[in-house]
Amino acid sequence: MTDSKTVFEQIKAIQDHEVDILIGTQIMAKGHHFPLLTLVGIVDGDATLSGSDLRASEKAFQLLHQVSGRSGREKHKGQVLLQTHMPDHPVMKALVDQDRGEFFALESDQRLIHGFPPYGRLAALIVSGMRKDEVEKFARRLARTFPLTQKADLLGPTPAPIPLLRGQYRWRLLLRTSKEVAPQPLLKKWLSQTPVPHFLKLQIDIDPYSFY
Repeated sequence: MTDSKTVFEQIKAIQDHEVDILIGTQIMAKGHHFPLLTLVGIVDGDATLSGSDLRASEKAFQLLHQVSGRSGREKHKGQVLLQTHMPDHPVMKALVDQDRGEFFALESDQRLIHGFPPYGRLAALIVSGMRKDEVEKFARRLARTFPLTQKADLLGPTPAPIPLLRGQYRWRLLLRTSKEVAPQPLLKKWLSQTPVPHFLKLQIDIDPYSFY
């Protein structure tokens, strides 16, 4: 298939059986229906399980479940080959067992134990700047000035999952509170005691959905 073809033309070529092998990224999981597709291979399937994204397991299960579902959607039996370095991981076991309920129950238990959403609240703070040492120094200073309270605790600081973005070095802190405690007043008190230097940037995300 050439780049000159439109997406519509490419999909039609697959549906007309002019193309027998598809190689793609995560976009392969997004809603396409190919009746003759009977074999799906996933390379390095647990890559999304690494890092410090608190929703990594959830995202990995959703993606792998979606792409696996491309195979054998009609009368032809399908097969899925999944490469993993962690076959005992709950995500992989739930996929093999084809048991979404098993995964959701395990994930819910882990979040309850650690006080993560939906059983707790989070606020993500990202410190960024041009100089790596200045970013790290201020992130650590923020951590030292965090007000001790039974209403919240602090995770970090640590380099952000994407530590360098568009020429900016990035460090992350996570404020965790119980579900009943709003993080905004705590943030206001904390940050009023530790002004951000003019050469750095501080981003705050309440109840973050992404953790990059």
